[in-house]
Amino acid sequence: MSERIIETLDDVEEGAAYLSARCPRMAHALDLTAPLPLRRRPDGFAQLLSAIVSQQVSVAAADAIWRRMKQARLTGPRKITWASDDDLRAAGLSRQKIRYARALAEARINYTHLRSAPTPEVIETLTEVPGIGVWTAEIYAMFSLGRADVFAPGDLALQEGVRLLYDLPERPKERALREMAQAWAPWRSVAARLLWAYYAKAKQREGIR
Repeated sequence: MSERIIETLDDVEEGAAYLSARCPRMAHALDLTAPLPLRRRPDGFAQLLSAIVSQQVSVAAADAIWRRMKQARLTGPRKITWASDDDLRAAGLSRQKIRYARALAEARINYTHLRSAPTPEVIETLTEVPGIGVWTAEIYAMFSLGRADVFAPGDLALQEGVRLLYDLPERPKERALREMAQAWAPWRSVAARLLWAYYAKAKQREGIR
């Protein structure tokens, strides 16, 4: 059976209603945060390259580097392959990120195939590329491919959102949160949207813990 794809806000609302009907805490979070965002993104090489650019730098710095890369037309695999290290450094990439960008270009991923591939295959394919970890692959599956039942338990904001919403003594670790998220299937991607939204509301209310 093919996996459910989130295409529209109606899909998000369907998932939110499902979660709300089955969990009073999710219903509470939805009351505070609705409507939830669609958060769909493009798929393909440039989206993953942008994720690599964003690693371990501020949002402002990542945006500035990405603007320079677009201005230099360094957002496609052939351009990355042909560019010199000096070209990539001039755009703002570190030595490590140059290596990651070239590895992504050389991986020759079939992005069209990933649109219909099972999520475990998507994660496995992407994480074979140096510089792409499980979190990045899960976010890609969630937002670039629109998978309805993907979660990213390594995300600190999701961990903190769960701690706040379920009044836990501490943030759940990645493995514990992955197990906990099974209760939100087949709408784990909507659960993630809801928890991010709830975390943002809670952060405004009481600051970052």
